Amino acid sequence: MNFSWSLIIDLGIISAGLLAATFIRSRVRFFQRYLIPNALTAGFLLLPFYNWVLPSLGLGTEGLGSLVYHLLSISFIAMTLRKARWTGKVGDKRLISTTAAVLSQYAIQSLVGLGLTILFIITVFPKLFPSFGFMIPLGFSLGPGQAFAIGQGWEGFGFKGAGSVGLTFAAIGFLWACFGGVFLINWGLRKGWTEPDKVSILQAREVKTGVYRTKEDQLPVGSHLTTETEAVDTMSFNLAMVFIVYLIAYLLLSLITYLLSFAGKMGHDLAVNLWGLSFIFSALVALLVRYLAKVLRFDHILDNGTLTRISGGSVDLMVAGSIAAISVVVVAEFWVPIVVMCLAGGFLTLVTVPWICSRLFTDHRFHRTLMIYGAATGTMPTGLALLRVLDPQFETPVAFDFMYSSGLTFALAIPFILVINLPAYWVKYGNPLYFWLAVLVAFGYLVFSGVTFLLISRRRGLTNKRKIWLKYGAESRN
Repeated sequence: MNFSWSLIIDLGIISAGLLAATFIRSRVRFFQRYLIPNALTAGFLLLPFYNWVLPSLGLGTEGLGSLVYHLLSISFIAMTLRKARWTGKVGDKRLISTTAAVLSQYAIQSLVGLGLTILFIITVFPKLFPSFGFMIPLGFSLGPGQAFAIGQGWEGFGFKGAGSVGLTFAAIGFLWACFGGVFLINWGLRKGWTEPDKVSILQAREVKTGVYRTKEDQLPVGSHLTTETEAVDTMSFNLAMVFIVYLIAYLLLSLITYLLSFAGKMGHDLAVNLWGLSFIFSALVALLVRYLAKVLRFDHILDNGTLTRISGGSVDLMVAGSIAAISVVVVAEFWVPIVVMCLAGGFLTLVTVPWICSRLFTDHRFHRTLMIYGAATGTMPTGLALLRVLDPQFETPVAFDFMYSSGLTFALAIPFILVINLPAYWVKYGNPLYFWLAVLVAFGYLVFSGVTFLLISRRRGLTNKRKIWLKYGAESRN
């Protein structure tokens, strides 16, 4: 029978990698000490397998890129459909503060990447693709799905292997999120950046090994039944809600693509970039569906625990698959600019996020730092994974604030989306002005973030400027 098994084969291989990684972390202290996510370990275990073993069997990484792309949107939908109670107040600046912190990383990473790109072009790599520097914010701040999708679009401009290069930046971003995140957690606890009682969480055996060893009646509850199983299983209902949201997002993007087609080539290019950001549209549709569920009074059937499990499973498969899909042959050709840009971008993110967040926010500052740092080096779920170390049940408003701010972030990021192809037009039309326009827009984001930062932080914004972290005190309460 001519049924397609490619998706099942890929899911089966990734699942085997996740099981192997779970066993390794439960036994090896190195992985326990640095709290290395099992999905990250699984991805690197599968990387050589997909590069050198499976091709000889007639299998490759073609399906992994699509799998990663869809899983990211599914994870966003599941998290956005969760019910949340707004814990803020009128005039609260938490959402705009979160957006400003996120956009500051777009600007910093873009400027660093584009600056290094032009330096490479005029020195040792004159044929380097002008958009190469945008791979830092694409791979770090936007994640593997977007880096792969937009990278594939650049292949039409002559950047061969751009999709795989994007996945490589995303994989290295995950490494920065993992090792840099664990460094931040331990350094912050040692320096008193957060409450001392958080130390006990990190010392828990289950946190280190990643596996619970308690009796069944002592295990934490991960989800609840909100439907009668005889009628429809709770997991089935919540999955159905996730997939119907994704279908609506697909139809919405298809409509936008059709309308943009009347704008000619520029409209087509914008549409390609918007498809690369389908996770944002998916989250916006999920917000609307959740609101309608509340109005129609069936939101109680949506179970936060089940939706969290759906999101968590999607993220684990996505991270492992994105790393496994990297083409070593393609990456080897660009290893010098990749290493230089990832080191520079990762280090600046590690330094600037604590500096900004400790002055911008007045509550749960260290929690917000971890959330934004994880999102600025991996994806939103990566930030949630770091946040979960200190806030396992998401009892603080940090995660919900970040998700609520994503709509505002997307609206303000539209100019960034519009210019992300500009450096590629340098190659197409032979005019470097397109590259410098992209630099100008990135600088504009830096100015906007800086002004917003100063308006919100006021006096504390410039207090102890040489200190990475502004200590709690009178200056941080004003």
